[in-house]
Amino acid sequence: MLRSGHVIVCAVLALLCIGVVMVNSAGMEMAPLGLGAQVSVDSILLSRSSVYMALAMFALGVVAMLPVGRVAENAAGTSEEGRHATIPGLILGVVAVLTVLALVYLPGLSRERNGSHRWVALDLPGVGPLSVQPSEIAKWATIALLAWYLARRGPEIRKFCSGLLPAFVACGLIIVVILKEDLGTGVLVAMATGCMLVAAGAKVWHLLLPVCAAAGAFVAAVIAEPYRLKRLETFMDPYVDPQGAGYQMIQSMATVAGGNGWGRGLGNGLQKFGYLPEDTTDFLFAIICEELGIFGAAVVAALYALVLWAGVMIVRREQNLMLKLMGLGFLATFGFQALINMLVVTGWAPTKGIPLPLVSSGGTGWILTAASLGVLVAMDRGHAMAERVDEAEPEAMGLPA
Repeated sequence: MLRSGHVIVCAVLALLCIGVVMVNSAGMEMAPLGLGAQVSVDSILLSRSSVYMALAMFALGVVAMLPVGRVAENAAGTSEEGRHATIPGLILGVVAVLTVLALVYLPGLSRERNGSHRWVALDLPGVGPLSVQPSEIAKWATIALLAWYLARRGPEIRKFCSGLLPAFVACGLIIVVILKEDLGTGVLVAMATGCMLVAAGAKVWHLLLPVCAAAGAFVAAVIAEPYRLKRLETFMDPYVDPQGAGYQMIQSMATVAGGNGWGRGLGNGLQKFGYLPEDTTDFLFAIICEELGIFGAAVVAALYALVLWAGVMIVRREQNLMLKLMGLGFLATFGFQALINMLVVTGWAPTKGIPLPLVSSGGTGWILTAASLGVLVAMDRGHAMAERVDEAEPEAMGLPA
């Protein structure tokens, strides 16, 4: 019988396959006449994106086999000593996440791109140069850390000072550091953590202060960087600066419209040849729309919806509070990221550097996203094992099942 976990695995594999094919298609360049096909089946299978897909599926499989239920029960203990260790544990977790984020400022490791310090450059023997985005690690780690804290606190989260405030301060510090270099990811983490706090039972009126503070931090982050203000201005009218800040949005919408509903055909897109910037990363969905048309875009959107539906089914059955909140946070992050990217690409939201999960080129993002969804698969696996035990008990006692 096909379970929700199987649905997630199949949908993730389908998204990664689409990502590998479309990244290679978007990465095509004009070649001199007579040199033959630039992209072939062999070149796709041997590409770096195929290696990342294999690593992502391996990460999903490894995490899916972990006894996450037992780990969560031990981590979210309810003893009095455990409760006293919650705040020190939260502080250590925040320090660890901030340390990871600070790696982008270390000389020799930091890699600057388009004026932003978001990447850490590594040169691994036998692999070659790799770029790791610490904000991707911080994004998923913050969800896990908050789920652990909320499970430890339990009903006390309804109290502002002893319950909600430490969570707000911890997540706020991480989000502010992320906002400095990556506004889109910072907003994404804020949205996901907000959903988790509401689901954990935090009072809505208690959340007004954090929301106001988060809004203030967002405004400050926008004002601090002139290019972000320009993006908001060109979102309202991209032709205010068609060769500057509005260029990306204009070319993205032209790429989407170029598909004419049915698409130009796989590999036959035109905008990828020097017109659309970031065509293999943040704006790959525009290439999908151009080459595969409405049908291709609908298939991608349906796969995301399938992952979210299956994930919700798993979270609803979960009894462990930490896993329940962690699963919700992972799904919220995954869903919001996909939605924001599609809105940006189609011109319904200001331009942000948020990739399409499991599709846009990016090794760190693919591997960590797949691993986070592997937690949901492990939860479903635990449910299946519990159901088999429940069915076996009456039979062992000689009673009808």
